[in-house]
Formats: sequence, structure tokens, C-alpha cells
Amino acid sequence: MGKLSDVIDARLKEIGIPGSKMCDDLHISRSTLTELRKGRSTTLKAEKAAAIASYLGLSVEELIGKEKLPTQEGERKISDADIKFALWGDSRDIDDEDLEDVRRYAAFVAERKKKKQ
Repeated sequence: MGKLSDVIDARLKEIGIPGSKMCDDLHISRSTLTELRKGRSTTLKAEKAAAIASYLGLSVEELIGKEKLPTQEGERKISDADIKFALWGDSRDIDDEDLEDVRRYAAFVAERKKKKQ
């Protein structure tokens, strides 16, 4: 399989849509996808690439492999900076002590839920 077809197939699997449905919805011949999968074709015309990318919720750059796809859940470690940003945005006033308070509270809630079960 070529890179392009790998990206398409992975995204179709992720969103739970068969390739045939995508082709039908976009009025693209199914043979287009088959040719990509078998490696007989490795590129798409710009219009088809844009339509497929939009359908799959990707940028054209992600579709053609020029831009890294968003990581799947669990694929990367979430840093303290990521957690701080998620909780407080771009605030620079938050320190590690505040983050530790959040961790303790999260552990408390998890333990409380565990006891309820």
C-alpha cells in the first residue's frame, strides 16, 4: 500500500466509514481507491485530494503525508505544561504547587468513585 492509501484507510477505519461509502458520497469511482491501495496509483488530482481530505476531516497536507496526523489517544505522554494549559489556558501565574493540588483532588475523586462501586 502507498502512503496516501494508508492515511485514507486509517482515517476511514477511525471514523467507521467504508471506503465504498466515501467514494459514493464524493462521486469518486471506487477504482480510484482500489488503484491507490494496490500501488498502481500514488497521487490524486488536487480536486479529489481536497474532497477526500475534507470528507475525512483532514488537511490536504495530512492526507498526502506532508503534515503529521494528530496523535491518537494514548500515543504520547501528556506533559505538565499540557495539563496546565488545559486547565488554566495561557496563564503564567500557575505553579507546580497548584498542579499538585489538582492531582491530589483527581486522586481523591478517583478513590471516591472506586469506593462507590
